[in-house]
Amino acid sequence: MAGPRLARIGKAILFALCLLPLAKIGLDALDAKLTANPIAEVMNRLGFWTLSFLVLSLVPTPLKALFGWTFPMRVRRMVGLFAFFYAALHFTTYVALDQTFDFSDILADVVKRKFITVGFLAFLLLVPLALTSNDRAVKRLGFRRWKRIHRLVYAAAVLGVVHFVWRVKADLSQPLLFAAALAVLFTIRLATSKKRGAVKPAASSSDAAAEAAAPPRDGGIPV
Repeated sequence: MAGPRLARIGKAILFALCLLPLAKIGLDALDAKLTANPIAEVMNRLGFWTLSFLVLSLVPTPLKALFGWTFPMRVRRMVGLFAFFYAALHFTTYVALDQTFDFSDILADVVKRKFITVGFLAFLLLVPLALTSNDRAVKRLGFRRWKRIHRLVYAAAVLGVVHFVWRVKADLSQPLLFAAALAVLFTIRLATSKKRGAVKPAASSSDAAAEAAAPPRDGGIPV
């Protein structure tokens, strides 16, 4: 009884923590602390937190593989959806405040400015992942197909880092930290996948069918 209650409390605390960056932006806006270009500052902060949550959503699988920790797997859907939430705010700020819904200029930006092109592609990849981050989608698509779709999160993360690198141009310290974190996570994921493949006996057809039909326990954007 205490276990589920602690899990709910932990998720509630995590939910509140995930909202803190947005609250900080709001407070700084009210206190006029968003620099001389507040729209650019808001977009930069929202983009930073999008990438932060996207990278964090990839951490639970390596933690489980290396240490057997299961609680992070239970909250990765929340973290992944917060990544999409901040990405949507980032994109909406660009469309509504920076470009004031001038869709001809937006289209020109997407076509001509490469950092906007890759950022837009990253956002598009996150849309189907967010829309299918529920158990109903897993049952409708089938677990194997759902899992293949949700591997797009890795492409979205890489495109997000490239977007960041091309956006800042000069000070690459933050985007390179994200790139290093992704490299470490990808390396761990590949190494543990190869290890499982080397030691796991071939599954029977009935086992494979059961795995394909069974939804994951955690759902969520990353797999």
